[in-house]
Amino acid sequence: MAVIRVRNNGEIIEGQENVHAFLEEQGVFFERWDTAKLPEHLVEKFDLSDTDKAEILKVYDQDIRSLAKRRGYVNWDVIALSDQTPNIEELLKKFEQVHTHTDDEVRIITAGHGIFIVKGDGETGYFNIELEAGDVISVPEHTPHFFTLMDDRQVVAVRLFIDTDGWVAHPYEEKEHQI
Repeated sequence: MAVIRVRNNGEIIEGQENVHAFLEEQGVFFERWDTAKLPEHLVEKFDLSDTDKAEILKVYDQDIRSLAKRRGYVNWDVIALSDQTPNIEELLKKFEQVHTHTDDEVRIITAGHGIFIVKGDGETGYFNIELEAGDVISVPEHTPHFFTLMDDRQVVAVRLFIDTDGWVAHPYEEKEHQI
């Protein structure tokens, strides 16, 4: 279950209802999916073949299509990141730069953990959304954010796109250092 850490005041928000309410206030879509349907051999596997990725998409096909229909997504894929990922440090440096997109950035975490750092409203400022398997999140278009890994440095996520070319990151320059 996701946990929120508000950076400017240290507040920690836990529990599905509280997390959902906070994220809804900030315009961030959040829901939970059943992870029990994922086959055991994929639960803690972070070095995925194309066959593994296709199996994950098949397992969650009905859920993905429902979300896509509700929110206008037209394309999806699976990404796996871990210390086994070639050039992981370079990828993380690219992900860890604050940026925006012209469409939503969506992740369905199917294994492992990840963190979205999102710029909220003026009073809230930046907050961390610590995600785990089963968490579904959509950071709205034009919202400054970045993604990184937690200490275990392992995540598998389904990504959904509105634009068939995927996301284009637009660098975001903070007027004041607030991260």
